Amino acid sequence: MAQGNSRERFHTIVIGGGQAGLSVGYYLARQGRPFVILDASSRVGDAWRRRWDSLRLFTPAMFDRLVGLKFPGPPFSFPTKDQMADYLELYARHFQLPVRSGVRVDRLTRAGSTYLIDAGPHRLEADHVVVAMSSYQLRRIPAFAKALDPAILQMHSIDYRAPTQLKQGGVLLVGAGNSGAEIAIEVARERPTWLAGRDTGHVPFRIDGAAARLFLMRFLFRVVFHRVLTVRTPMGRSMRRKMFAQGAPLIRVKPKDLAAAGVQRLARIVGVIDGRPALEDGRRLDIANVIWCTGFGNGLSWIDLPIFEADGEPRHESGIATGEPGLYFVGLHFLHSFSSTMIHGIARDARRIAGEIERRTKRGETTTARVTVERNSSGVELRGAARTTARLL
Repeated sequence: MAQGNSRERFHTIVIGGGQAGLSVGYYLARQGRPFVILDASSRVGDAWRRRWDSLRLFTPAMFDRLVGLKFPGPPFSFPTKDQMADYLELYARHFQLPVRSGVRVDRLTRAGSTYLIDAGPHRLEADHVVVAMSSYQLRRIPAFAKALDPAILQMHSIDYRAPTQLKQGGVLLVGAGNSGAEIAIEVARERPTWLAGRDTGHVPFRIDGAAARLFLMRFLFRVVFHRVLTVRTPMGRSMRRKMFAQGAPLIRVKPKDLAAAGVQRLARIVGVIDGRPALEDGRRLDIANVIWCTGFGNGLSWIDLPIFEADGEPRHESGIATGEPGLYFVGLHFLHSFSSTMIHGIARDARRIAGEIERRTKRGETTTARVTVERNSSGVELRGAARTTARLL
């Protein structure tokens, strides 16, 4: 969005232009109502482009498509992060989705039944807002990290690109989830490497093996992750609590892979002794680098509405905000099922939310066909939305 004062109104505003936001956009476009997708990145797919260089998706291409457009490439190949980013860009272009890049939302609030969005010098209004962002927004690093010797290089996993960033000497990765395990195997090829953190469990078969291709992969992704482990089943609710506490099981890496790569497993890091990471048993580790694979916060503090639990998570029922009619979420960790943050699971959540928007609109709103047009200070047209003539009560 170009700079300049503006005030626009839309039927629906989607915040986030990644796989979640684009999926919601697909279904909204089919409804034919005016909407816009706001994304802070300068280019669709940039969230993927910023990941570490060697990253490949944990799911094969056949499970990496968004609704309506096949993922290019062999079905059992594991796409690179740049291939995923380019696919998202292609998807937005193919369906001509109204993505406005470089727009960072600063505040979301509500006046009556209208939601107000502040984004730099711009204010937007909508009857419906979909927050289509993952739970992986803010780096989560323990407070004791500040007490480490300044000579130790520290970075969060989101800032890691390649081993060339690291100093000579040992590397400690804190957090034994998927990212920690994958990065640990990579850096262990060049440096002594330790991986600290509780065992999160692992998928009990090779995700790239023959048995996975024939049956197990579909059963895991489309049945277990998508239909069994949901908020509607006792097993799913138990898994959801476990995942919020200690992370998801390893998808590709197995414990024996870590051992074969020379990665040394450690118990939890509990603090700092004399500038060095301290283990539960009181030992300290002499290393040159620390990569914090300790997860993320949801980064939703810009939502100025009374929707949050004590732990900072928004109150919702499978993405429909509790007590805030017209506010929705897609892409959050275990939003409805284990697969809610996986590419193949997003379509169901997006379809459900778009369907809820359509139902609420039909129950209480009608819109005119008139679209307002403004020009910013650079003379670029900013197309507004059809005006709402009746509101949902």
